[in-house]
Amino acid sequence: MPLPDNGAIWPPRNLAGLYREMRLDDAWYSGDRRRLADVYRTEQQRRADGRRRLWGRNRPTPGNRHDGRLHVPLPADIATTSADLLFSEPPTFTVADATAQARLDEITEAGGVSNTLLEAAEVGAALGGVFLRVTWDADLARRPLLTAVHADSAVPEFRWGQLVAVTFWRELASDSATVWRHLERHEPGRIVHALYEGREDNLGTRVPLTEHAETQQLAASLGEAGDSIETGLDVLTAAYVPNIRPNRRHRGSPFGRSDYQSAHDLFDALDETWSSWLRDIRLARARLIVPDGYLRDHGPGRGASFDEDREIWQALSIPPSETGGTGITLSQFAIRVDEHERTSAALMRQAVQLAGYSAQSFGLGDTTAATATEVVARERRSMITRDKKSRYWAPALAAMLHVMLRLDRQWFTPSLVVDERPAVAFGDSVSEDPQSVAQTLSLLAQAQAVSVDTKVRILHPDWDDTAVREEVDRILTETGAAVEDPMQAGALA
Repeated sequence: MPLPDNGAIWPPRNLAGLYREMRLDDAWYSGDRRRLADVYRTEQQRRADGRRRLWGRNRPTPGNRHDGRLHVPLPADIATTSADLLFSEPPTFTVADATAQARLDEITEAGGVSNTLLEAAEVGAALGGVFLRVTWDADLARRPLLTAVHADSAVPEFRWGQLVAVTFWRELASDSATVWRHLERHEPGRIVHALYEGREDNLGTRVPLTEHAETQQLAASLGEAGDSIETGLDVLTAAYVPNIRPNRRHRGSPFGRSDYQSAHDLFDALDETWSSWLRDIRLARARLIVPDGYLRDHGPGRGASFDEDREIWQALSIPPSETGGTGITLSQFAIRVDEHERTSAALMRQAVQLAGYSAQSFGLGDTTAATATEVVARERRSMITRDKKSRYWAPALAAMLHVMLRLDRQWFTPSLVVDERPAVAFGDSVSEDPQSVAQTLSLLAQAQAVSVDTKVRILHPDWDDTAVREEVDRILTETGAAVEDPMQAGALA
């Protein structure tokens, strides 16, 4: 399928439902109260039981009462936790060829690939998936670049569940009602760029890239190639990473499902609970009800006020109250702390469980100090979800790393050997406590069940063989164990 024709509906009709769901998920992920209100005032204003949702209610008008709705950023916390479980410890990428390994390390470290993966995983958890894109810009860096593209900015094409082409798009700045869109289509062997001038729901007419300031530099870099550039590869320079499958709302679809799927009502109920809690706090502020005679008159048209800090009062001609008091009444309501707290905790537990995580991952369970083994046991459900998601990430990430190496050979390092697809190993989601590791190594050493080499590798799992060997030699020299055994020397003689 080539680039869209002039006047095409945008986004395409076949993706309208998915985009609508992603727009709702994005509003929850953003935590922006205005975006939540805008989405729910136009879509899904009421729950299944007919009650109006919290964010579907009309906002108080200016000058009217205060908007007491409160948003709890649990959706954003879920997305962040998902990314942290996957990439808080950077993954390792390995190939057999030493030269290719050194270049791969240079590309990934200089390009901050670990940070890109953190961003991609967080957005993917919210929107149901994310795209990894490999590009290059010789004026910017002498290496390929790995970027993350959000799922609501892509029009993918699948065959047998495999991505065969994808069109990324973005809206450009405009000072009128005209909507400018830059489309970037990735196909096996080439990348095509196009600029369209249209309306909000219509792609409009394709125009030269030089027509907009933001694409003029791109047009200059393409030069004689026109609007497309040949990659020199027979594979796609983009990959789709589903958050997790299946998509329960679109069975059989290659698209992943969001961690928020079916949890919107829980998020809305949680916000309503916290809004009610805050309302109790506002209403419970102590207020004094005083007779008119206690008010100080500020003159005609200036009103009157009561000074609660005044220490001396002159005698007032005020009849005594029925109870014989001064006539001042304290009004202060109770705050239902326990009821609101238990309701909030129950809603949060259900929401994170629906997303596939343990309550302990969000501080809802036992938060006392524990070893890494105990943490994994407590958060077993989160660890299972992490392992499931990593299996979706590994093939796509390895494919894009291989593409980066091949593009690097094509454009920057012709002597590079890149016949092997990189292997991806995910880091530990829970780092072992150094004190626990030291105690374990001490017990193993006392039992004479571990060598110095093994101890160094356990303590420094990220070190290579050279660094481990040098550290072992230093330890043996400092402890005097590096002296040659005379019995072994005599036996060899």
